[in-house]
Amino acid sequence: MKIMKEYYRTSVSMVYIMTNNEVMNQIIAFHRDMNGMLTFVGSYPTYGRGTGTKEVSTATANDGVDPLASQGALTLSRNGRFLLAVNAGSHSISSFTITDSGTPVLVDVKPSGGAQPNSVDVFGNLIYVSNVGNTANNFSSNITGFYIDDNGRLTPIPGSTHSLSTFNAQPAQVLFTPDGSKILVSELTSNHLSVFHVNRNGTVTRPIVNDSYGQGPLGAYFLSSGVLLVTEAGSNALSSYSLSNDGILHVISGSVPNGYKTACWVVPTRDERFAYITNTLSGTISTYRIDPNGALSVVRHITSTPLGTAPGLPMDVGVSKDGRHFYTLNGNQGTVSVFNIQKEGSLARLQLATWTEFPYFGSQGLAVL
Repeated sequence: MKIMKEYYRTSVSMVYIMTNNEVMNQIIAFHRDMNGMLTFVGSYPTYGRGTGTKEVSTATANDGVDPLASQGALTLSRNGRFLLAVNAGSHSISSFTITDSGTPVLVDVKPSGGAQPNSVDVFGNLIYVSNVGNTANNFSSNITGFYIDDNGRLTPIPGSTHSLSTFNAQPAQVLFTPDGSKILVSELTSNHLSVFHVNRNGTVTRPIVNDSYGQGPLGAYFLSSGVLLVTEAGSNALSSYSLSNDGILHVISGSVPNGYKTACWVVPTRDERFAYITNTLSGTISTYRIDPNGALSVVRHITSTPLGTAPGLPMDVGVSKDGRHFYTLNGNQGTVSVFNIQKEGSLARLQLATWTEFPYFGSQGLAVL
């Protein structure tokens, strides 16, 4: 498998969110200054449709928040060259190149290989997307692979589409391991964590199906050590695992609760000593300490938006490349909360960034460059 040349952008700092609009999905770009503050730059159509406030299945509440029920709906390549977006309403994915000024330029739109794509990840020149099954149309939930070339164009990989643990298992995130040898898919409705081995030709093996320790596994993140963090929207908790070469997960800390509702998204600090979890329906962010062996403990909590203002329901998360700032998308407002990361991982609120004066529901996806 060809590994794309690593080219890191150092001259521009940005934050991108996705509207998931049902008429025309859009990428919203913010410039990020040296103090972490955001300034709206522009909106860029994906030439695909989102779902708006419509949920991708009946498995989650139809409240307009988190309609895709996923982490990774908007994803940057590791080298910052490409931005990938899912269009769940038109069953496609869009590929953008990022210019030196940070502007996303649309390159390609391709069918996602299934119905209602909701998460995408990229490793080198290999991309995988997860699709949410639709029983009425006889679509099973699956993952499907693509190659991305040096210009950002997408080519479907023949034979790469593979079903999950069950026909109706609802994927919440598709995620490469740090070395790209395996793919993990969190399955929200089946309470499984499926692991696929990646073949040399870009296809995958059948899944090794692991039971999630808690209920409703959603967001996931691999630390550089290989330790896996998984949020549990049903258990309102975070678990950590080690992953053996045969695709079997071993629990390190099982379902560590934080006292709030719907733990959904997760991202660590750059030094990987702490992790931030968004408790969406509680409007809070919890900080967990990560011990060197991957054991977890809860440290503190903060509201996503200032007390006394309209509560923001935090969803997608990201940390700046210099490790100084944390960002979260408030799904009930279309706003981004900006925090400074202080000593021992504590968060200090800096800004509530907006790009439109009207709050709206349905947005999903955040990526930090």
